[in-house]
Amino acid sequence: MNGGPDFARELRAGEEDQVDALLQAAFGGQEEATLVRRLRKARCMAGETVQTWDGEIIGYYALSSMVRPKGWLCLAPVAIKPELQGHGYGKRMIGFLSEWARLTKTPVVVLGDPAFYERAGFSRAKATQLSSPYPIDHTMLAGMDQPAKPQALVYPAPFGAP
Repeated sequence: MNGGPDFARELRAGEEDQVDALLQAAFGGQEEATLVRRLRKARCMAGETVQTWDGEIIGYYALSSMVRPKGWLCLAPVAIKPELQGHGYGKRMIGFLSEWARLTKTPVVVLGDPAFYERAGFSRAKATQLSSPYPIDHTMLAGMDQPAKPQALVYPAPFGAP
């Protein structure tokens, strides 16, 4: 690989197998690839973005539509090719997403490592009054100027909330 990654773009038809392979490599198993296939099948997917480098997919994230609150999006999963992790590619990719959310005032919720997602523009403080089937201390928001009002997060069925 020469130079650096290309601009992030939407997933194109026929690239699904490359995304599956990336998710399996990044997470060491099938779980996230299976989640993505289920989100696609259930038509919950709001968008899929890839980061390429010399034509190879090295980064990926999925946005799905939350059941509640209406109009909110859920970010999951996010993956970077294992040998390229820790070089800022994921932070940059998710940073662009959080800036898009801010500019469009589209709430995007993510469950993950606060050390990573807060550096990319997400906020735990804005999510503290939400209730979730997942740990609220690892739930973050982008796209909102103020903390979210108290309300329950209801994820799309393919997430199989605990």
